[in-house]
Order: sequence, then structure tokens, then C-alpha cells
Amino acid sequence: MRILCVDFGSTFTKAVLVDAESGALLATASHPTTIGTDLMEALDAIRATVGPVDEVRACSSAGGGLRIAVVGNEELVTSEAGRRVAMSSGGLVVHVASGEVDVNEMLTARPDIILLVGGTDGGNTKVLRTNANLLAQARIALPIAVAGNVELRDEIAALFEAASVAYVPAGNVLPEIGVVKPESARAAIREVFVRHVIGGKELSRRDEFAAIVRGATPDLVLRGVEVLASAGSGDVAVVDVGGATTDVHSVLAVDPEASELSREVVATLPVSRTVEGDLGLRWNAAGIVAAGQREGLLDDPMDAAVKQRTDDPAFVATTGEDLAIDELLAKTAITVALRRHAGRSQVVTTPAGRVVERTGKDLRGLAVLVGSGGLLRHGGADLAERVLEGALADETGGGWLLPETPRRTVDKHYVLAAAGLLADDYPDAARALVRANLL
Repeated sequence: MRILCVDFGSTFTKAVLVDAESGALLATASHPTTIGTDLMEALDAIRATVGPVDEVRACSSAGGGLRIAVVGNEELVTSEAGRRVAMSSGGLVVHVASGEVDVNEMLTARPDIILLVGGTDGGNTKVLRTNANLLAQARIALPIAVAGNVELRDEIAALFEAASVAYVPAGNVLPEIGVVKPESARAAIREVFVRHVIGGKELSRRDEFAAIVRGATPDLVLRGVEVLASAGSGDVAVVDVGGATTDVHSVLAVDPEASELSREVVATLPVSRTVEGDLGLRWNAAGIVAAGQREGLLDDPMDAAVKQRTDDPAFVATTGEDLAIDELLAKTAITVALRRHAGRSQVVTTPAGRVVERTGKDLRGLAVLVGSGGLLRHGGADLAERVLEGALADETGGGWLLPETPRRTVDKHYVLAAAGLLADDYPDAARALVRANLL
């Protein structure tokens, strides 16, 4: 069984041909994404190069990916839980509403879907009921994943059906304070994306496109990171530096000590993803420099280099000077992204005296750090090693809980997305694929 796993990206469409019995990597191919015509044209070109294919499975971030609005109760509780779950579901969170939602304000953020949360199970129902009524009264044209207090599930279902609002029910993302359960909501968001968003973006005129797409690319990549963790990597993180964003995915074992030291109301997810929309090697090069200067990582504003890259996002570095600039930008982007994704340890003064307080995720014991993105894949092993090693140094002494001695590797063949696409039906093949190419 030869399965072609495809990622329709915003710039390139990448494909990996895998033997579903053994997990062997049979072929790889890529083609510029044909966003201006029909995305399936890129797939046609790839099919012509890889040989016989028995099945095609795909993920997509073309057309802007998946944009999610989160509607919840309290900013620091259910809305924050919803935001974290939405991020782990492969979406870019473009709006978070806490309390009574302003529908018009939310719509200005141009979300593709809404994640409606609120209340613990058996807890507050007022805000969730109010927001569901407001969305129904607006006859909102966006699909909604409903993942709040389960006591209102039937009531909200009847409300949305009467108003002809598309929705998918899910389990509560925050069934009780301090407990976040993302799995059901992630599945609902994936279903909404495939059922409503893929067709709505009109990315292809062919029915086959909607039939082969299994979810948003970041969601399937995170699923691939889960496969990597289950394949024996131990705690693992993947950092993907691209032209527009830098994404970090991680799968970590729960640390009871960290829970005791943390004062966060919403528990840290063991499987999580963060998207840094201001850190990109081309469209957001200025954001990298600004963030690097704020954190004491860069002195030079690099005005000319930044302008060159933002004016021409298709710019390819060929000279030694330009490659060195891209390397510095990548190292800075990854450093900042890892710090934002990780936690921090600080000494604070309390009535009981000075204590150590932690926030966020503790990455210090990370076993494997995987780099991804065009520069790391194509820039050579030495460049990738310099970038990843440099990103882990905490020269500012900020107390960041960064990886200390991880094994560093690069997803050269883009197998994480493929592993995510194979994981549910061919788990052994998915694990064999990542073991052979990343461990």
C-alpha cells in the first residue's frame, strides 16, 4: 500500500510517499502551490514524479490556513483554556472574547470558525447561554465548535439548529478548574475545518480535494510530534521557522513539581503549540528584529536587510552575506519563539518569604529538539546546528526553562506531517517513519 502524504502549503506543496506496511520512505517531491488556479494542479505535477500511488492523504495551510475566534467566559479561565486548545488544533487564534461577545467586533478579525466555550461542567451557565443566543440571533454564517459546560449541550444544539447555524458539539475544554481536556475539541475543530472551511475557501474545483484533506497542516504536524514522542523520543519539541511565522510544537510529560510551583489557573497542556505571528524570515523580518532588540539579542536594526526581505518575500539568499543574515534572523526567531513557548523560573516575594515560582512549560529536560523550515532543511547541517545550538543559550539570564542538552535534528524530508496523516490508521508505519528519519 503506497500512500502519498501531501501538505498544501502557502508557498510550496510538499509530498512524501510512504509504504503503509513498513513505514519506509519511498519518495519525496515538491511543487510551487498553485493557489492562483487550482491546488490540485500542484498535486498532478507531484504524482507524475513519484510513481504509482494507492491512496492520497493531505493537509492544508493554503489560503491563509485556519483562523479561529474563541468565545468564552473569563479571560484567565475558560477563554484562556479555549485559546490554548485552539492553538493546539492547528489554528491561528485571531480573536478572543471574554464575557458577552461583540459579534461585529469578532467578525472584523475574519475568523473561519468559532470555538465556543464557557463554564465548568455543572458550573456557570449564564455567559455561555448568552453568547450562544447572540450567535444564533446573528444567524452567524461561520461554523461553531461547541466545547463548554455540557449541561447546555442540548439547549445550544436546539438553538443553533433553529437558526440554521452550523455547529459540531464536543466535550468541555475545562470540565473543572485546573483541568484542560483538548482532545474532543481538537477533533471537532478538525471536523469543522474539513467539512466547512476547505470547501468554503474555493481552493479547488475538484471534489477530490475535499475528499483527501484530513485537517489543517499544523494540527497534523502536532499529531506527528505525538507520534514521535510515542516512538521513543521522550519529551520532544519541534520549531518551524517560516517566511511569515515561527511555530513551536511540543509533547511533554506532566511534571508534578512544576504544577506545585505554578500559580496558573489553567493547566499547561502536555501537547501544545504556539504560533508567533510576528516572527517570519520574510513577511515579518521586522518583527524578528524588534523582538530581538527587546530581549537584548540584537543591536543592529538591519534596516536594509529587513526591507529587502519584506519587499520581496520570494527573495532567496545566495551570497555569503545574505545567508549569514538569514541565519542570524532564524536563530533570533527560534530563540524568541522557544522562550514564549517555554516557561520561566523566577524568585518572588510572598508573605511567607522568597519562593521560586514557575510559569509555563519546563523544557529543560527535553530529549529531542527538531528544527523545520526551508532554511534549516536546505541550508546544510552546519547551519542548522549553529542556529539550534545558539537558540538554546540563555545569555540574558532570564530564567527561561529552555532545553539544556537535547538531541538536535532537522526534519529534512518533512515526515512529521506525513506521520500525522498516517497515525490513526497506520500507527506502526507512522512510528517507523519518524524513527528512521528523526531518531
